[in-house]
Amino acid sequence: MNPNQGSRRALCFIAACVLLVATAGEAQNVSVGVVLDMETWVGKMGLSCIHMSLSEFYEANPHYNTRIVLHPNDSAGDVVGAAAAAVDLINNHKVEAILGPTTSMQTNFVIKLAHKAHVPILTFTASSPALASHRSPYFFRLTQNDSAQVTAISALVKAYNWRQVVLIYQDDEFGDGMSPYLIHALQGVNTRVPYQSVIDPTATEDQIEEELYKLMTMPTRVFLVHMLPSLAIRLFAKTNEIGMMREGYVWILTDATANLLDSMSSPVLNSMEGALGVKTYVPKSMELDRFKIKWKREFVMENSVPNDPYLDIFGLWAYDAARALAIAVEKTGAKNFTFENPNGSENLTDLQTLGVSRNGEKIVEALSKTKFMGLTGNYEIVNGQLQSAEFEIVNVNSNGGNRVGFWNPEKGLLSNNMTVIWPGNTAAVPKGWEFPTAGKRLRIGVPMKEGYSEFVKVKGKEVKGYCTDVFNAVIATLPYDVPFDYIPFALPNGSSAGSYDDLIMQVHKGVYDGAVGDITIIANRSKYVDFTLPFTEPGVSMVVPTQPNSKNKAWLFLKPLTLDLWITSLCFFVFTGFVVWILEHRINQDFRGPPSHHIGTSLWFSFCTMVFTQRETLISNLARFVVVIWFFVVFILTESYMGSLTSLLTLQQLQPTITNINQLLKKQSSVGYQHGSFVWELLTSLGLKNLKSYRSLEELDKLFKLGSSDGGIDVAFDEIPYIKLFRRKFPNKYTMVDPNYKTDGFGFAFPIESLLVADISRAILHVTESEKINQLHKEWFSDQGNSWSSIPKVTSSELSMNNFWGLFLIVGVVAITVLLVYFVIFLYKEKHTLRHTANEGSNLSIGNKIRALLKIYDERDLTSHTFRKGNPPKVVDNKIYPIHDDSVGISSNSNYPSSPSNYSVHDTIYESSESGDLSPSNQIVEMVIHTITEVTPENEE
Repeated sequence: MNPNQGSRRALCFIAACVLLVATAGEAQNVSVGVVLDMETWVGKMGLSCIHMSLSEFYEANPHYNTRIVLHPNDSAGDVVGAAAAAVDLINNHKVEAILGPTTSMQTNFVIKLAHKAHVPILTFTASSPALASHRSPYFFRLTQNDSAQVTAISALVKAYNWRQVVLIYQDDEFGDGMSPYLIHALQGVNTRVPYQSVIDPTATEDQIEEELYKLMTMPTRVFLVHMLPSLAIRLFAKTNEIGMMREGYVWILTDATANLLDSMSSPVLNSMEGALGVKTYVPKSMELDRFKIKWKREFVMENSVPNDPYLDIFGLWAYDAARALAIAVEKTGAKNFTFENPNGSENLTDLQTLGVSRNGEKIVEALSKTKFMGLTGNYEIVNGQLQSAEFEIVNVNSNGGNRVGFWNPEKGLLSNNMTVIWPGNTAAVPKGWEFPTAGKRLRIGVPMKEGYSEFVKVKGKEVKGYCTDVFNAVIATLPYDVPFDYIPFALPNGSSAGSYDDLIMQVHKGVYDGAVGDITIIANRSKYVDFTLPFTEPGVSMVVPTQPNSKNKAWLFLKPLTLDLWITSLCFFVFTGFVVWILEHRINQDFRGPPSHHIGTSLWFSFCTMVFTQRETLISNLARFVVVIWFFVVFILTESYMGSLTSLLTLQQLQPTITNINQLLKKQSSVGYQHGSFVWELLTSLGLKNLKSYRSLEELDKLFKLGSSDGGIDVAFDEIPYIKLFRRKFPNKYTMVDPNYKTDGFGFAFPIESLLVADISRAILHVTESEKINQLHKEWFSDQGNSWSSIPKVTSSELSMNNFWGLFLIVGVVAITVLLVYFVIFLYKEKHTLRHTANEGSNLSIGNKIRALLKIYDERDLTSHTFRKGNPPKVVDNKIYPIHDDSVGISSNSNYPSSPSNYSVHDTIYESSESGDLSPSNQIVEMVIHTITEVTPENEE
């Protein structure tokens, strides 16, 4: 270095010091108190950071007119001590603001003192959300509110799909104020808090150990710890000692402990290794690195600390809080910082003699508008609260913690793509729960019943059956061991202790850890327990006796269609033939002749459409359109009829005595149901009254044999698995008939929100999709197939109007529309004739006019191309007069000659073109006109 440059720098430094001293002498001193636990690390570090903050601030701003003078007081780690320190600072030192206290409990009382004296309280360590309830304008929390991190914690829990979390917090205002926010946030991501472990800060090691052993007996393995570091260190030391930091456990630390990880010793970190922590994120900056180095050097020199001290987030908040206060004090512009002393006697207590700061409101207003770039990032105070920043997710190790993710309010949780090393030094993500170790076995309740032993059979202490074998197979597929014992739901004498609903309630009350058997999943039971996925076919159906199919076999061909469908079909055949006759009568020789010929041809044509063998040729496009639609309906109707008839002829030769529930309601037949089944409620809701219960397959068969006349039953309702078992035991005697009422089948029951339900449901899918289920069917039901689905059930083969009314509606609408169009065209074409007839018969009655109109309709339409082939019309004065001839227009397909009749002339007029240029078609017409001969009109019969 150049000596001259060194000299100049020394001179500049001396000049700056002189200027600082001179300006400092002119500046006004402002008393500010500091209330901290001076014997703690946070107290020592915080006070040193406050001193350095003010020193650097005024060094950078020598022109300021105010200088903060600190008055530190030790709260001695006590609420009363903090209050006493605050009273002393306000009464004796007339402080304009107080930095501190350390804890939320201390701050709680000091806020009230400050509010009374109008002295702002600026805490950089008290983070309990409960403090916000004071709503004092003189309270400034210049640290993160604990509630700000709950969303980050819940996002972390959701990311790993943990469904239950045990909350562990210390029993004081610090812990109590946070727990509601944590529980609410976890519930927002469908995570339940089954237990809250509350530990007193003064608890002994034995008391902590006792509480941890209680947690070990619970299945939940995710623990969220919210407590101050002093208690957290003791907790984890004992946790590690009793083996709760092994594989399968999850520990999550709130920022109260996670923020101080870097300042903890190696033994403490080793006891927490594998835990996750939510830590306040502080962005890196050159200014931050500079301050850390400077602070460490000065702190070591001032405190003679042998070890390497670590500056944590609370020291940075202390630094920024002091700077914010210095800026606010300067912004007030006050010239005098004084107190108003209350009037009172000498007998008043210190609390009653508190003065009131004249500038407290100005400082509050200035603090609320303070913004700057601090060591912790963008520093902004809104409504007395430092604005929330980002959080980082750290994985605790012996060096403090590795950052494995971030969370911010805008983007949520962001992974850092780093592998988390969980307790037990494993990278496998814990599932979050396991069965308690302590040798406890699940108590699985099993129902007692007389019949249906294929499903569940209890003999003494031995329990077996299809349902228990399925459960055994399911448990065997789980990736972990689940010890359990079957406990019969029975009285001491061996009889049943109650219904299935009673068994479900015992699971709900905790008497049993679960229930296995032929237990149907229904809504009412799901209010008290959680069911797994069903492992049997769902549904309730009807079983009825069968009878020989020989009775009325000669008339079997009528059964595919109901009576109303037969009648409707016949009517539409006649209707369609009538419509076709109307549309073809005037232009088609096949539809002319005597009335008997008209009727026979129309019906013949209509019914021939069933087999598409009609021989008459249709000429009218309107008729063709109607018949095309009718062909479509006939095709569907005949195909459905043939399919239904084939089903009746080829299915089973035994038919049910009753085919639908309407027959039961009409006859009020006797109906059977299984004793104790929920089916009774279903039957009563359907309006069935004559109900009889049965307990076994044999009893059901006996009731059917007796019949309703002899005290038996005509039909029974039961769940499909029972019915199929019954039909196997008594083949060819009974059949299953629709309707099928929806249920969810048999399932295993467990307490609500049991962690077993999801895993067992997945295991059920694995078993039911494997060969194992076929083996169990074969073993218990002699089933060679995949399931009971090979047993057919009878459904009604009759087709009714409900199946086809839409098709008939289409045909009817089309036919009527076509008729309307046809008559409009007819009236338009015959308007001259109709007008002439109307003029001649103006005195005729309405009936005669209608007969005249029908007579015109009954005549041939000789303008049709079918009648113009033989005798062309004659044209006179540009008017065409068609020639009527019985020999003209006879269809080649006609089986009948035309009737010997006389035909009258009707004046259908063709207006010739007035244009001199004739089109080719008009030229042909003109040629035809010159060849027309006059004929005498004759009346047609």
